[in-house]
Amino acid sequence: MTSLPASLARAFAQLADPRVLWLLIKSLLVTVLLFALLGVAVYFGLAWLLDRGLGALVDANLPPNVASALATIGTLLAVVLGGWLLFRVTALAAIQFFADDVVEAVEARYYPEALESARRIGFAESMWISLKGAVRVILVNLLILPLALVLLVTGFGTVVLFALVNAWLLGRELRDMAWLRHRKDSDEEPPIGRGTRFALGLIIAGMLTVPGLNFIAPIIGAAAATHLVQGRMRDA
Repeated sequence: MTSLPASLARAFAQLADPRVLWLLIKSLLVTVLLFALLGVAVYFGLAWLLDRGLGALVDANLPPNVASALATIGTLLAVVLGGWLLFRVTALAAIQFFADDVVEAVEARYYPEALESARRIGFAESMWISLKGAVRVILVNLLILPLALVLLVTGFGTVVLFALVNAWLLGRELRDMAWLRHRKDSDEEPPIGRGTRFALGLIIAGMLTVPGLNFIAPIIGAAAATHLVQGRMRDA
């Protein structure tokens, strides 16, 4: 049986693979682009809100330079305070576009027989899976936000809550990246247990909070999940 530490070690070792390096570069470019687009949307949204909403409230429009300055400050605060969540969402959404390629690179090197029998997930299905995963992450984090705010008084409760919830979410997304292409039908039980899935999600969630590691975390997670899925399927 392939263990989680062994799967992570193999995933890190394959970063030197030219195919994986190219996938890493593409996923980084898409992640940065999506994150930048979110930042631009926040900036113009705040500028409009401050210029129209607040201006109407005081019965006078704000001067353009004031609205622009406040929008800039608000954008910076939004990126700093919300970046940890937005980056996870955008990074996972980006890697979903290339999930098949990451899994195929691992299977081609370690599990060629699995690669031959795998079902290729089309672009439309990949988009749908990616959208569902991103919406699930956003909605769950918004749902727990009131409890997270209450736990701020503990000093560490909020961090622990978000870590546990996002470990569960990430573990599920990573498992599906590697497993759905081999699933025979919708009723089939996943080969990775909940404990292993949660542990993988917790490790990758932790990596996403560390500068530098956060860029390779989705690739490592998808590759490690592939080793876990294939190891458990071969054992079964």
